[in-house]
Amino acid sequence: MDKRDKKDEIILQQLEVIQTLTEHNLRRMGSDFWGPSPASAGTPPSPHEEKKEPPSAEPAGAAEAPARQEEAPPEKLEDLQKELDSYIGLAAVKKEVRNLINLASVHQMRKENNLPAAELSLHMVFSGNPGTGKTTIARLMARIYHSLGILSKGQLVEVDRSGLVAGYVGQTALKTGKVIEKALGGVLFIDEAYALNGRSDNDFGQEAIDTLLKAMEDHRDDLVVIAAGYDGLMDDFVRSNPGLESRFNRFLHFDDYSPDELLAIFRMQCGKGCYELDEDGEEALKQLLERESREHSVSFGNARGVRNIFEKLLVIQANRLAGLPSVSREDLTRITADDVKTASGAPEEPRKKSQEDPA
Repeated sequence: MDKRDKKDEIILQQLEVIQTLTEHNLRRMGSDFWGPSPASAGTPPSPHEEKKEPPSAEPAGAAEAPARQEEAPPEKLEDLQKELDSYIGLAAVKKEVRNLINLASVHQMRKENNLPAAELSLHMVFSGNPGTGKTTIARLMARIYHSLGILSKGQLVEVDRSGLVAGYVGQTALKTGKVIEKALGGVLFIDEAYALNGRSDNDFGQEAIDTLLKAMEDHRDDLVVIAAGYDGLMDDFVRSNPGLESRFNRFLHFDDYSPDELLAIFRMQCGKGCYELDEDGEEALKQLLERESREHSVSFGNARGVRNIFEKLLVIQANRLAGLPSVSREDLTRITADDVKTASGAPEEPRKKSQEDPA
């Protein structure tokens, strides 16, 4: 009887350790998959990681936020370029970003030397499927423009239609104005911007667009707007309004990640969380990534899909370890080929099909 109680106590202790470690690793993993891993577990986050902007704007009428802390100084351009180079994939985007850096750098030098400098429009359109790095590059561009002295703060404010458009006459301009005020000195990133195009006479999306266009003109020296979304829909959005077409003249397309790049993203996430994938598991995982990206190219979500698979594997690993009589440190860090095979056989696709075809 005493032995059984002792065994139960050990099992409960192991389960608590597994749960604590899993929750800790999930919390410490950010939403960005493209940046470099920290040099060690004790490396403190960089200033821009500590001060990430919330993903959506405050609702209209919300209480005023307290005074912001002292702004961080501009980062070194060389460090930001190294960070860009460290991102997985994004070859075409990296090339365009370097072009923009060179163009903006020369533009600033001409101004400093009292030479004529043509008006430089840095508003951009990012197009591509979800999870291809659009928000990550937008955040990096804000820091780069801050480093170059083009933007005074270098923060990123991310919103979608719900963060700009209100439901009553006269409220949308106020709501959009508050978001713009928060973004001054940095980049305003509008996800799924094409949703601002109204579908009915009583839609207030156009009011938000008009407010944005005025702000882009009034604050052209200290505000950059990046509109993002799917390829064709973003083209239609920009062409729908002469004001948008004249202000958004830079387009960056984000390709889907290849299976090898998705696997590299998974390895990076393992490194951040102190996990290791068995050699046999890599081939099984690559096949799973190939299948998901091929059969569900949009819904899979590229790097977001990798994150979902990674988190699913942590649950599968925890369930496996819970059944062991003892768990070593190595066990806690290892993801096996059997874990990947279990994830591959999870009954998710039939559920999706049943939702699409209820019959």
